[in-house]
Order: sequence, then C-alpha cells, then structure tokens
Amino acid sequence: MKTDEGYSHALGNRQVQMIAIGGAIGVGLFLGSGGRLQAAGPALVLSYAVAGLAAFFVMRALGELVLYKPTSGSFVEYAADFVGPWAAFASGWMYWINWAFTGIAELTAISIYVSLWAPQFPRWLTALVALAFVLAVNLLSVRLFGELEFWFAMLKVLAICAFLVTGLALVIFGLDLGGSTAGIGNLTAHGGFFPNGFPVVLMSLQSVIFAYASIELVGIAAGETRNPRQIMPRAINGVVWRIAIFYVGSVLLLAMVLPWTAYGPGQSPFVTVFAALGVPWAADAMNLIVITAAMSSCNSGLYSTGRILRAMAVKGEAPAVAGRLSSRHVPYGGIMITASVLLAGVVLYYFIPERAFNIATAVASLGVVTTWGTLVYCQIGLRRAALRGLLERPSFRMPGSPYTNWLTLGFLALVVLLMPFADADQRIAFFCIPLLVVAIAVGWRIVDPRRRAGKAASRHRAPGQG
Repeated sequence: MKTDEGYSHALGNRQVQMIAIGGAIGVGLFLGSGGRLQAAGPALVLSYAVAGLAAFFVMRALGELVLYKPTSGSFVEYAADFVGPWAAFASGWMYWINWAFTGIAELTAISIYVSLWAPQFPRWLTALVALAFVLAVNLLSVRLFGELEFWFAMLKVLAICAFLVTGLALVIFGLDLGGSTAGIGNLTAHGGFFPNGFPVVLMSLQSVIFAYASIELVGIAAGETRNPRQIMPRAINGVVWRIAIFYVGSVLLLAMVLPWTAYGPGQSPFVTVFAALGVPWAADAMNLIVITAAMSSCNSGLYSTGRILRAMAVKGEAPAVAGRLSSRHVPYGGIMITASVLLAGVVLYYFIPERAFNIATAVASLGVVTTWGTLVYCQIGLRRAALRGLLERPSFRMPGSPYTNWLTLGFLALVVLLMPFADADQRIAFFCIPLLVVAIAVGWRIVDPRRRAGKAASRHRAPGQG
C-alpha cells in the first residue's frame, strides 16, 4: 500500500502557503528569544543569521526532493530511496522525537502565556486543555486542520508585522520606551555587542535551531496538496524571505528597541516591548497572539507525526495502530501515539515547571538536526542518481550543491558538539544521544526481519490473492 493512499488531498494553495508561514514562525521566536537575548545580548542576531542560512539550504534541498516525489512520507521516503531502509526508520523516529518534545515545549509555553492573565490557575491544567483542543481538531479532518492553521498563521504574520512596523518607528524616531531610548545605540550599549562574550553566542545555536524547527512541515503537506509541483516551489521560496524578515529582522529590532537586559525567559519579548509602550491593551493582544502561535505549532506537530508514523506503519516500521485511517481520512492511530507522549509532558511540567521548556526544546533540537541532515544528505543522493542517469533531476534545485550540502552538514554537527559545553538542560539532551542510538538500533533489529519477511511474502503471493 502506498503511504499516501487514503488521504483526501484537501489542502489548497492558500492553506499550504500559510502552513509554510506557520512553520517558519513558532514559539522558539515568540518565547525562546527572550531568554536567549538575556544570555547572549545583541549578538544573538548572528546566531539567527547563520542558522537561517542553513535553514535556507535545507529548504531548497527539500524543494528539490518534493518536486522529485511529492509524498506525505517526506524525508522518511527520501531516506529509504537514497540512503537505505534503516535510515528511513531512524530519521522517521527522530522526527517523531522532535515533534513530541516540541509539542511539550509548546504546551509549556501556552501555560506560561496564560499565567499572565490567570496566575493562580494551575499551569499543568492549562497545558492539558490546550492538548485536548488541538487533538480534537486533528482527529476531525485535514480540511479543518488546514483552515485552522491558515488563521493561526495569519495571526502570527499580523503580530510580527505589527511589531516590525512599531519597532521600526520607535528606532527611527528614537522614542522613549520604558525609561530607555530606542535606537541603534542599544546594540552596543550595556556591555557592547558581545556583552557576555562570543562563546555564549555559539552556545545559543541549539536553541536557535529549535526556533527554526518545523519549516520542513510544508514538505509533509505535499502528499495532501492539489498540484504540488506548482504550489510547492512558491511555498518553499517564500520561507527564505520570511526567515530574513521575521527572524533576523525581529531579533535585530528587539535588541534596538529595548536594552537586551530588559528581556528574560519568563515572558515573550514581544509582550515585553508592547507592555513597555504603556498601551493598556497592546500587551494583552500580543499575549493572545503568541498563545495562538504555540497552539498552531502543537497543532502542526500532531498533524505531521500522524502522517510520518502512518508512512512507517505501512512498511511495518511503526506500531500497526499508527497505520489506521478514520472515516474522515485522518491517521488517528499515529496522532494518538504522539498525543499520549504530550500527555506525559504535561505530567513532566507538573513536577519541574521551571525547566520543562528548556529540556523539551533541547531534546527536540536533536530531532531537528537529524531531519535537516537527512534532507540535505538525501539531496546529495538524488543529485548522484541524476548524474548516473537513473532519474531526471527537477529544475527546482538546491543552489551550490554538493558543496553547500557538506557545509550545512558540518554546521549541524557543530551545533550538536557544542551542546555539552552549554547549560545543564542542553547537556541532558546531549547525553540522551547514546540512549536514542541504542533504542533505534534495537528497534531496527526487531523490525528489519519482519520487514524482509513481509516483502518476501508479497513477492511470492500469487496474482489475485490478498
């Protein structure tokens, strides 16, 4: 059975474009950038720029692969085609790790945002209610998911644009904000551009990579998209300028509007800016929008992992329940598996609320690095196959390949190698790597014989049987 069989192909251009935008704007920017600014200072913009360049090459590699074969299996299918079935198994489960822990981080962020209005309400209960909502949306239909994600993404874009316009005006006119003057001077005042040194900027790369996570979601949506070969290049190219404007531009403006010392990990930096404006409703409006941003990312995580797990279940590489489709063409089995882990994350947050977000984002970033590395390496395989005349390479190609591939892979390796030298939460994630390697290796040893037996049985099955 094909991994896309049974899907409704209900996503149109409008929804795919917004899914791509939604993937490029997440809680890593809306919440995580506050703590990172406090740690690294204005030089954080360099981390975003370098990681953004890597993200650009990843997206172009994905674009070439999607045009070669649009599929909801995304990089899992490409890993099987250009590396081997073991790589598909490993990358699929690492992507699931990424989104499972990203979902925990998003639920944690939602509870932090809501506590601004209801500080006495249990944060773990807020996370539980948010999980129940996005689970219901995903189980109903892909059309509902696409429509909700369209509006979630629209709110994100409006929020970022409102901040960019406001921040630019504050900087240009040098207006007073919260007792300080907005302007370029804030980039070098209060300790200089590198107030805590250059190594701290390097150590921030892991969390910045997490901020860019989910830009690859548009590739998974290809399997449920009408006319993917027309829609996908536009959606993927659009991510490039979004990275430049929404991420690098926003962080640069945040550092100029207020001194870097004004930000912290407990509040969205965008809320901090609008609260400093003194407009009573502005901070509340921004807080509502960042809640929808976190809901959007959690919503997308359930969507993507449901499709990836089904693609793996079809090949016998995930529990059989993950391959089940509902009457509404929704892979409810895979969605429920991910939801169960998110529920465990709510329990984690109950016990260690002050560290749950950072631990979850650090572990999730391992999945992001694996996913990005898989896409970039698979594009190398596609290029090699095309040079040997085994397939026709799409006209939409990764620029600078294969040199940019190896540079990107080197950068991703650097991000992982720096983790044990950063904070305690990143060290926890780094020392999880051997456990993940062993778990995946054991899983493959169990799955591979079954997979081979299933293939042998299908080859020997007489025509017309089954």
